[in-house]
Amino acid sequence: MKFPAIKRREATTLQVNLGYRCNQACTHCHVDASPLRKEMMDEYNISLIPKVLKRYGIKKLDLTGGAPEMHPQFKDLISEVNKLDIDIIDRCNLTILNEPGYEDFAAYMAKERVIIIASLPCYEKDNVDNQRGNDVFRRSIKVLKLLNTLGYGKERTGLKLNLVYNPIGANLPPPQRSLELKYKDELYQRYSIEFNNLFVLTNMPIKRFASYLNNKGDLDEYKLLLEKNHSYKNLDSVMCKDTISVDWQGNLYDCDFNQQLGLKANFSHINLSDLANQNIIIQGNDINVGQHCFGCTAGNGSSCGGALS
Repeated sequence: MKFPAIKRREATTLQVNLGYRCNQACTHCHVDASPLRKEMMDEYNISLIPKVLKRYGIKKLDLTGGAPEMHPQFKDLISEVNKLDIDIIDRCNLTILNEPGYEDFAAYMAKERVIIIASLPCYEKDNVDNQRGNDVFRRSIKVLKLLNTLGYGKERTGLKLNLVYNPIGANLPPPQRSLELKYKDELYQRYSIEFNNLFVLTNMPIKRFASYLNNKGDLDEYKLLLEKNHSYKNLDSVMCKDTISVDWQGNLYDCDFNQQLGLKANFSHINLSDLANQNIIIQGNDINVGQHCFGCTAGNGSSCGGALS
């Protein structure tokens, strides 16, 4: 089955990968991030981000990595973009916030009212540590408690803390709403932790996760599972329709997954500098699609904002 053709709408989100350096090396990571990676966005491309947001009236900046907090200009970028009065998202692995040198980052993000989307693939210790590394669960719980003390995840503070669930293996995630209720109950009863929303994401069969599945002999079966569970009703809500994805070198893509596969966007220009300095027509462009795209439309659907239906 060939993935259906889809086109872009007006861009509402600029998703920027600041680099692949990370303090973790998770099995499900589709960007192969790790402490050994050195790729980081340069100062020139960082300076272009506010210009692009302003030129195109984009109302959401979504910062990802690696661990985006490890970029030396992370705070400077947030402070500059906050002058534009838009939503800023930090895709956080939690443990980075208690690494030496990063202890004040949580308080800084609370002050700047950054939305935190944090990965926590389960409320059980063994499941998290098996996927993300030894002692990650304990450290994640510690950081979540810290974020709660700062007001994150609490009613009436406006400080949003959303968690992300990824399946452990070659499975589709369960329905988002029911799992969110379970997460909220378990985390509050066990640790008095509160959060706003749970986003359920399907693991994409590319990069490190694809290698993991291939080593287990499950890759072809997982790809077939995604294709068989394709839902046409999810096509209208996939994130690539209104998101511009930017890699650490300033190249443009339709989504973070295409970025990792080297499938550049079909714009007349393909870098952040052109986008910042010229009026590029984005709406109506064909989106680069492939077999991996079934990962976003299978079952209840999957996007950077969770399930689609």
